[in-house]
Amino acid sequence: MHPLLITTLCLLIASILLFYMGGREILATRRAMASLGAGRRSLQDLGARSGAEKLGKSDPETLVLLNQLGWRSNSRKAMFFAIQIALPMALTLLAALLLLGSDDSSAMSWIGLFVAFAVGYLIPKRVLANRVAKRKERMATEVSQMIPLLRMLFDVGMTVEQALRVLCADAGKILPELTQELRYALARTDAGLELGSELREIAATMQVDDLTDCFTILQQLIYQGGGAMNSLLALKQLLDDRRMTTLEERVSKMSAKMSVVMMLFLFPALLIILAGPGFVAIIQALGDMG
Repeated sequence: MHPLLITTLCLLIASILLFYMGGREILATRRAMASLGAGRRSLQDLGARSGAEKLGKSDPETLVLLNQLGWRSNSRKAMFFAIQIALPMALTLLAALLLLGSDDSSAMSWIGLFVAFAVGYLIPKRVLANRVAKRKERMATEVSQMIPLLRMLFDVGMTVEQALRVLCADAGKILPELTQELRYALARTDAGLELGSELREIAATMQVDDLTDCFTILQQLIYQGGGAMNSLLALKQLLDDRRMTTLEERVSKMSAKMSVVMMLFLFPALLIILAGPGFVAIIQALGDMG
């Protein structure tokens, strides 16, 4: 039998077995949670992650990226790991079928199979990392917008938890990324956990400097009950200075890029317009002399 055909069949059988084992693991987890407490979805979201964590034990970095993207539920984690398993298998099968059609069993064909598998495995993770980086940028921007809202809510006498609940209820369109994380923290708080520790955990998970500074001040307000309003104002000024510095750096880089574009496109056209008549006159004079 053709070796590529054997490889294709082995990959197909391995894919079926992986999906079967993953499906059994997820079903077992759901049955266990249903037996512990039917209808308690919040408990399932808080404590039932064993199926997705077992799928991602070999790649803890992916689990961190999924948490940073906000994909904390078992179903979303299982869906990503299924894509991460299925895509390299599918690309490898496709490459094997193409090589079967060409009837080539040289060493390059096996290298092609390996490259297809590696590309299929790396694409989901690279896409995930790119989306996480963009989400972090949006969250850093939203922190500077959240601080004035918090100061207004604190000025009317609200506590930290009350202010965060108001933001989650009314500022979803202004702060979509932050309200998603705050809803998660408040849901865990309603389940009996402490709000300050949840804010600290979210800051440690997201690894956004602006968010970490803001949540540190909120923890101070929770534990001390006051004395941090000036810290919020100083943080707002610091964030504005950071954004201004970032914008200045982008403008300076953009001006350098525009200078290169001018040199490549505008300068030749300007040279033709200004020096063109002189070159034409010189060429005509040389022609008359000839």
